[in-house]
Amino acid sequence: MNLELSVSRRVFLGGLATGMLGRTALAALPGIPHHKAAAKRVIILFQSGGPSQLESFDPKPGVAKFYKQDLPESVRMGQRLTTMSASQSSFPMVPSKFSFKQYGQSGAWVSELFPHTAKVVDDLCFIKSMHTEQINHDPAVTFFQTGFQIAGRPSIGAWLNYGLGSDNQDLPGFVVMISPGQGTGGQPLYDRLWGAGFLPSKYQGVKFRSVGDPVLYLKDPEGLKREDRRAWLDWLASLNRLKLEEAGDPETAARIAQYELAFRMQASVPELTDLSAEPASTFELYGEDARKPGTFAANCLLARRLAERGVRFIQLFHRDWDHHGGLPKGMPARAKDTDQAAAALVTDLKQRGLLEDTLVVWCGEFGRTVYCQGRLTDADYGRDHHPRCFTVWLAGGGVRPGMTLGATDEFSYNITEDPVSVHDLHATMLHMLGIDHKRLTFKFQGRHFRLTDVHGELVTKILKASM
Repeated sequence: MNLELSVSRRVFLGGLATGMLGRTALAALPGIPHHKAAAKRVIILFQSGGPSQLESFDPKPGVAKFYKQDLPESVRMGQRLTTMSASQSSFPMVPSKFSFKQYGQSGAWVSELFPHTAKVVDDLCFIKSMHTEQINHDPAVTFFQTGFQIAGRPSIGAWLNYGLGSDNQDLPGFVVMISPGQGTGGQPLYDRLWGAGFLPSKYQGVKFRSVGDPVLYLKDPEGLKREDRRAWLDWLASLNRLKLEEAGDPETAARIAQYELAFRMQASVPELTDLSAEPASTFELYGEDARKPGTFAANCLLARRLAERGVRFIQLFHRDWDHHGGLPKGMPARAKDTDQAAAALVTDLKQRGLLEDTLVVWCGEFGRTVYCQGRLTDADYGRDHHPRCFTVWLAGGGVRPGMTLGATDEFSYNITEDPVSVHDLHATMLHMLGIDHKRLTFKFQGRHFRLTDVHGELVTKILKASM
C-alpha cells in the first residue's frame, strides 16, 4: 500500500476512532452506578483559606466570659499548633464580634454576616463536626481535593469524571472557576488541585478564565474556516493514531479526545458564557456582581448553566478567607462576596427542579481557633488554622434538608458529637452519586488506589431515607 493511500485510510479511521474515543471518554465505567443514585452532578463552593466557623455557623456566646483569658490546657490537650501560633506566650480567647440568630423551621444558627444563607437554611444540611488531618493550607487544600496531603493523587472531580463520565459531549465533564476576593489575594491555588494525578489526563478539570476567552485558543486563527479546522484536526488525529499504534500510550488517546472536545467547545462555551438572554430577575437573585466576569456571583450563575447542560463536576474556588489578623474587617468582606450568590444558586437550582439531583457543598479546608493569633485589641483580632473542627453545609442530591449534624465544645475547639472526616465526606458524596467508594479504584504502580484510600465511612444520618 502506498503512503498516500495508507495515510488517507488512517485519516478516515482516525476520524472514526476520534469520535469513538470522545464517546468513550464520556461513558461511565462498566458496573457504575453501583446502586441507585440520588445526585447526577456536584457543585463545590470552596472557600479557600479556612473561613471561621465561630463567625459563620457555630456560635459560641459563652466565650465572652473568657475574653482575653488563656485557652485552658485541658481543652487544647497539647494539640498541634501552626508555626504562626507556636511562638505565642499566651492563647487569649476572643468571642465573635458578630451576632447570631436561629432561622427557618429547622432553627439553624447563622451569623449576621450571612443574611441570604439564613433565608435558605431549610434547604441546607449543616455539618458542624468536620475535621481534617492537615493544619497548613497547601496540604489541607490538597487533602480536601484529593484525599491525600501530598500532591500527585487525582482530584475528586477527576475521580468522578473517570467513574461517571459526562452527560454533555460538547463541554468538559469537570470545570473549575476561581474568584479572587477583594483582599490581599489569599493563598495560591495550583492547577494540580483539579488535576488527574495518575489517571489519564482527559479526566482533569478544565479551568475557565475570568478575563478574555474562558478557555484559551478556542478561537480559530484569523482566516481559517471552520471546515479547514475540521480537516486539520482530522489530519492531526491520523498522526496521533499512528503514534498510538506505535507506542500504545493512553495519553495519546487522551490527546485525540481533548482536541475533539476543544473543537466542540468552540461552539458550546461562547453560548454557555453569553448571559444576555438571562432575565433581570436572575441578576436580582444573584446580585449585580453576577454581571461581572470572574466574580463569585458570576461563577455561581455559570455553575447553574453548566449544571443545566449536564456537566458532572463543577468547582468554584473563592480566595482570601485566611484571617490571621483583621478578621472583623476581612470576614464581612468575604461573606459579602459570596453569601447572596451561594444562597441564590441553591434557590435557582430548586426553582428549576435541579436541586433534587444536584449536590451542592459549601466548605473550606479547615476552621479557625477560638484564641487570637497575633495582636488582640478591643477592635481587632485574628484566628489561626484549626483542623480539629469546622462547619460545612450541603444541599440537594439526596441530603436531608433542614438539619444540623454534629456539635463542638463550648470553645468550638473539639468535637463532642458525630465527628465527620474528609474521607467520610468523600465517601458519602460518592454514595449519593451511586458509587461505592471502596469499588471506584485505579491500578497504578501495582496498587489499586481509591479516593478514600483505606478510610471513609458513610455519614448515613445526613442521607434521605431513600438513600
